[in-house]
Order: sequence, then C-alpha cells, then structure tokens
Amino acid sequence: MSHDTDLIRSLNDDLRKHLIGGGAVMTPGVAALGQSFVERAVKTLAAFDDFHHANDPHQEHDMGVFEIDGHALMFKIDYYDKTLQYHSPDPANPKVTERVITLMLAEEY
Repeated sequence: MSHDTDLIRSLNDDLRKHLIGGGAVMTPGVAALGQSFVERAVKTLAAFDDFHHANDPHQEHDMGVFEIDGHALMFKIDYYDKTLQYHSPDPANPKVTERVITLMLAEEY
C-alpha cells in the first residue's frame, strides 16, 4: 500500500465519520424516508467499518453498502478539483481536491 493510499483513506474516513474535509449530499430517495431515517443513516454511515478486499479493492474506504429498515443504502466518495468541475489531479492532496460523499438508496445507483 502506498503513502498516497494511506492519505486518501484517512481523508475519506474523516469525511465519512465526521463530515470533515468535503461536502455531503443525499439522494431524493433517502430524503423521502424522513428525518429520523436520515439521522440513523448518517450515524450508520459514520460507524461503517465493513471494508474488505471485495468492496474496497484499492483500500481507499471510498464506497460501502449497508442496510437500515430493509433499505439497502450505498455511499460513494468522489474526488473533484476545487471548482467541482473535473476530477481531482491528486486525491491525496486536500489543497487540490474537494471530496463529496453521496448517500443513496442502492436502487438509485
């Protein structure tokens, strides 16, 4: 594992666990399930730690799937440049990267 991978994983974990270091969005399907559901989903997202080779082959902790009340949810972290128009030139460098985590129903993917 490279030094860059370690940095990317740490930055992704900060965003997922604490919503630090980037932006967060949810899809309309998640929002439609109500405030209580969203609050539980965000808490579950922050505690998520089921990373393994099959769902995290690059060891960046940038995607995951979990279930709440029979709903399969996914999260995905994408790396953009600071203008949010293009991919980041260096996801390990927070000075040139804007992270965005999206929380969605799996059926919305």
